[in-house]
Amino acid sequence: MNETKARWYRRLWNFLKDVWAELKRVTWPSKNEVINTTIVVIAATIFFGFFLFFMDVIFAWLLNQVKNLFG
Repeated sequence: MNETKARWYRRLWNFLKDVWAELKRVTWPSKNEVINTTIVVIAATIFFGFFLFFMDVIFAWLLNQVKNLFG
């Protein structure tokens, strides 16, 4: 029982050491890259939000016209 717990803690410690070593190898983006990509994501979200809204309005209007024509 004690050996299992010791192995568990040892495995956890090795895992955390590996995670820390891997985080040191990561190439983190610069502040400007983060700002620029954030602006792109926000702009794309707003654009596609409006695009989908207007497409929904157009399709709803078209379906309403078809319903009125055949209904």
